[in-house]
Amino acid sequence: MKQRLHVVVTTIIRRNVYYGAARNLSSCGHPKPLSHAYSTARKTLRTSSLVTKSACASAAILAGTIAFCLINAPIAHAEVPISHTPERRKIRLAEVQKHGRDAETKWVTRGARVYDITDWIPGHPGGEVILRAVGGPVDQYWSIFTVHMKQEVYDILESYYIGDIDPGDLVDGQVPVEDLHDPFENDPRRDKRLHVHTSRPCNAETPTEGLGAFVTPNDIFYVRNHMWVPSTSESDHKIVVELPNGEEKEYSLKDLKDNFESTTVTATLQCSGNRRKNMTQESRSTKGLQWNVGGISTSEWTGVRLRDVLADAGFPVDEYPDEVRHAQFMGAEAYGASIPIDKAVDRRGDVLLAYEMNGKPLPPDHGYPLRVLVPGTVAARSVKWVNRIILSEDESSSQWQQRDYKCFGPNVGGNPDWGTAPAIQEMPVQSAITSLRDLSPHSQADRKYLRLYGLEEDSVAVEGYSFSGGGRRIVRVDVSADNGRTWHQAELLSDKGKGAKAWAWTRWRWVVPRQQAGRWFVVKAVDEAYNTQPSDYDSNYNFRGHLTSSWHRVGYRPPDV
Repeated sequence: MKQRLHVVVTTIIRRNVYYGAARNLSSCGHPKPLSHAYSTARKTLRTSSLVTKSACASAAILAGTIAFCLINAPIAHAEVPISHTPERRKIRLAEVQKHGRDAETKWVTRGARVYDITDWIPGHPGGEVILRAVGGPVDQYWSIFTVHMKQEVYDILESYYIGDIDPGDLVDGQVPVEDLHDPFENDPRRDKRLHVHTSRPCNAETPTEGLGAFVTPNDIFYVRNHMWVPSTSESDHKIVVELPNGEEKEYSLKDLKDNFESTTVTATLQCSGNRRKNMTQESRSTKGLQWNVGGISTSEWTGVRLRDVLADAGFPVDEYPDEVRHAQFMGAEAYGASIPIDKAVDRRGDVLLAYEMNGKPLPPDHGYPLRVLVPGTVAARSVKWVNRIILSEDESSSQWQQRDYKCFGPNVGGNPDWGTAPAIQEMPVQSAITSLRDLSPHSQADRKYLRLYGLEEDSVAVEGYSFSGGGRRIVRVDVSADNGRTWHQAELLSDKGKGAKAWAWTRWRWVVPRQQAGRWFVVKAVDEAYNTQPSDYDSNYNFRGHLTSSWHRVGYRPPDV
């Protein structure tokens, strides 16, 4: 009992670290995570009087977050598992193999140790990914999904220890294994210009040159994957709509193209972690990929309106029942998310089941053959490779809806009560500087450019993007050349997007004489609701670094004269 208590207490202490690692994992269907957490904790600790109910819940919720899929946390060197001294049951490999995917209880091995993870699976956010390993060794999976090679992960697994492999079944002290299929082997090749944060799964920013165009080319559109790119085809892909009464209707991609009117919407997608690096640098450490300003891109998306498909499936989109509050989306790789039903059926909401991007079939990294597009909303809700839609009273139960993509106050550390914060939907107003360029009247090309702004002296051209969620139009961009002491209005470029509202970013430009330029350029934007950006990062800090939208600063150093 002391050993088990030690494992749980250690886990609770370390979960600040592990929740950061678990941020990319997926859902396993429709569990009741809190009730299951209490149940699992009680079973694990045998209702020890030494552990409080809340501690049990915390430990069990953590246990449910380990997934057999790669995420984007930095790879750590593996440590050894905590040693155990109780009597050790000897288990034959043949018995382990009987506890596979179809068995009532499910076991895995690691090294020469055996674990019964049955109670782990219902709260596991990786969906069926975990079932690939049951009935055999998990070691090879962890060699691919290297986030598991951490002591805090070993500690959680050790709480499910039931015995050791019989020495007679070991080869050189190890369980014999076959080569494991690499789920990332079919991932597409990516453009070398992308700024890669992680390669397995791929998470990469749009390069600076891509941020200057109104529509981002497909090959440099930023990539945000939580797992591998699933292998599917247009001819085989199906999407199922599940109505509140349980009835289902299935559509092929051909059905969607042949039977519904196609629509094109120009929309910006932005990761909630865009500019997280700025918050880390200007305030304090944040958990997550350290995106700079390139976790955002814009495309022309073509598909059919979700509203039309739901109506065809039998859902009353104009007078839907009060108990239906959410549209849940599930992807082929086990990712899940949801949006409010009001947004899903809004005539002016422009939510699409999209199959084209900039006039071409969706690239594999961006959801081929079918994805959801939810304009004005955090990109995490625009589920890729979508194969199921569920109309429900409840939000998606996935990791990304329930225990990620939420914001907390500056005082909250890595141990939040996830149920107290709403899931991120619409994005706040945002802007960033993407280019500082020196202009000289001695250059013929620069001289023509300077004359457009009535200047005949050495100057600096400042360019960037601005964007606000919910379809709110950008009405003003303020730029400062002296770190915010004085301000000037930038020119808003008149790009024309398609759609019912302002779903795309607004590019801006400002040219200032070099003699007025200080060490720091700063930008802030204002949308049509007069929302603006906070000046500092500390007051807007959250430990996950979501929705970083404080004034963007870029240092300037004039050229040597």
